[in-house]
Amino acid sequence: MQFLKNLNINETNAGTSTGTNWISTNNHLDSFSPVDGKKIATVQITDEEAYKNVLQKAEDAFKVWRLLPAPKRGEIVRQMGEEFRRHKDDLGRLVSWEMGKSLQEGLGEVQEIIDICDFAVGLSRQLYGLTMHSERPNHRMYEQYHPIGIVGIITAFNFPAAVWGWNAMLAWVCGDVCVWKPSEKTPLTAVACQKIVEKVIKANNLPEGLSCLINGDRNVGEWMAADERIPLISATGSTRMGKEVGKVVAARLGRSLLELGGNNAIIITPNADLKLAIVGSVFGATGTTGQRCTTTRRLIIHSSVYEQFKEQLVSAFNQLKIGNPLEDGIHVGPLIDTHAVQLYSKAIEECKVQGGRFVVEGEVLSGSSYTSGCYVKPCIAEVDSQLPIVKTETFAPILYLMKYDHLEDAIALQNEVPQGLSSSIITTNMREMEAFLSAAGSDCGIANVNMGTSGAEIGGAFGGEKETGGGRESGSDAWKAYMRRQTSSINYGKDLPLAQGIKFDL
Repeated sequence: MQFLKNLNINETNAGTSTGTNWISTNNHLDSFSPVDGKKIATVQITDEEAYKNVLQKAEDAFKVWRLLPAPKRGEIVRQMGEEFRRHKDDLGRLVSWEMGKSLQEGLGEVQEIIDICDFAVGLSRQLYGLTMHSERPNHRMYEQYHPIGIVGIITAFNFPAAVWGWNAMLAWVCGDVCVWKPSEKTPLTAVACQKIVEKVIKANNLPEGLSCLINGDRNVGEWMAADERIPLISATGSTRMGKEVGKVVAARLGRSLLELGGNNAIIITPNADLKLAIVGSVFGATGTTGQRCTTTRRLIIHSSVYEQFKEQLVSAFNQLKIGNPLEDGIHVGPLIDTHAVQLYSKAIEECKVQGGRFVVEGEVLSGSSYTSGCYVKPCIAEVDSQLPIVKTETFAPILYLMKYDHLEDAIALQNEVPQGLSSSIITTNMREMEAFLSAAGSDCGIANVNMGTSGAEIGGAFGGEKETGGGRESGSDAWKAYMRRQTSSINYGKDLPLAQGIKFDL
């Protein structure tokens, strides 16, 4: 395929890079497309010797990069953004082909990298600290932020490029260097991203090790989590994975930025615009085939509009077109692999056993258009909110419907799951909106009004509470996670008065 050639992806690709140098290793990892089940290419897996080489290069690069003025670092990121603009179509197609999301979503993911580059360029001139009045005469106090060092980035398959971009671009303007361990399910997208930034690194004679890539299995991630040379680990993935990473990093008193699972709900009130609610609910539940951490998994619908809305929702689901995500008019592509299909099927059976009633049945699709075995039908179940399956996250397009009569009960249902990432309310009533956004409202990191739960703009901090991990990436002041804070006091007088009026006369 031409887009693979344009991205310098061939049959066998090195999977370990120190920015400008690709390291050969003996073990390999094959990447298969869930679109047709065929192998795309092979990537070499990072071994321990290569990992040591990468970390040494990253340490060396940090010593140089941290001294470059932040606006100059921003200029480098600006150039990276231009490279991603040039390769948007090719990289978007690779994301779609390797991960299985629609082409529009693949292109949108690359656009997120471009957007975060633009954001980071502006940020490079706004890494502000504070000045404070001292209680001591002839003293000045101020606060500043310094680069933290090596940032380890562990990403999931569902956003194989954008989440790396959220982290890396901010880390770079903050003066850090990055070591990226992508999902073993989407290694080629990472190789392509690395080759794109490699052009900028070489063109500007930047130190090798500024951007490092270490492809491999969970062992590579475990090396990173335990490595004291990496002060910050930013990990995106399941709650189970995040708990393991957080435990290992905490044991060495390192920092973790965790973006984990979601179990997101939309509350549909009697005052909802139902046309708007349908669009938000259907895309929220089926976009990326239900494999977003912000996917809508629960609809909490007021009893007065429940039957009407359910009828419209069922009709919309039955109109969804499922197939090759690179083709026009396709709404739903494949799940990432057959293991994900097994989890989908298992969740459906568990829901039925627990008493759920499906109004749109799930199905694993077969036939000439679905040869990979990864295509499934998005489904809808009416459930009791207390069913155990409702409180777990299945990374697939399964949507649970439940009723409510009072808004405080709906908010309680929204909040009673272990996860706390994204949430939404559809209403034209200002009091309902404000109740949802109040301190007694949604307990999620993201709370939307009159829109779905999925999707986020890079200008706001992205992340969630509870078992979602508490991390914040992307916009607002998320940049502070990638830096260390320092408070400084300067005495410009001739005496040395002590704080709190303490006397120490010699």
